[in-house]
Amino acid sequence: MISAGDFRNGVTFELDGNVVQVIEFQHVKPGKGAAFVRTKYKNVITGAVVERSFNPTDKYPTAYIERKDMQYLYQDGDLYYFMDMETYEQQPIDSTKLGPAFQFVKENMEVKVLSYKGNVFGVEPPNFVELEVTETDPGFKGDTATNATKPATLETGAEIKVPLFINPGDMIRIDTRTGEYMERA
Repeated sequence: MISAGDFRNGVTFELDGNVVQVIEFQHVKPGKGAAFVRTKYKNVITGAVVERSFNPTDKYPTAYIERKDMQYLYQDGDLYYFMDMETYEQQPIDSTKLGPAFQFVKENMEVKVLSYKGNVFGVEPPNFVELEVTETDPGFKGDTATNATKPATLETGAEIKVPLFINPGDMIRIDTRTGEYMERA
């Protein structure tokens, strides 16, 4: 059990039958009246974000989310197959549970598979990945009035914006949390 007064960023707990994770919290002690905890939390299954105030003495059951290192093997229709790195068992995961950051994952890459009580609800790719640019328009000299970018297609099929000096065949580093170009690799 965790009390609302102990909330911190990243804490997961059960609320009304759902598993939620604290994104932001603030202990408020008004001059008049009782103290309360203002929080913004995310439902880890659906991704819905809600703001709510809690009494600091309210208690909720702690939810333990299992993060297992697995290797992405291949895709077959709507199913993506992952291998447990310890037992070498393969596990299929439906495409609806992968999330938008999965577009930067290529075969044989290690990811974290998130589950709660045995039910898989998400896949976390590494924070930074290095991918090859397969297709992009050439940049022209003199086009740089400001931080100019152009669209580029990566080896996984994902499209992002890159600076004008990036050419096809270049290896670049991408932040999978934001989907943005970081640097050349």
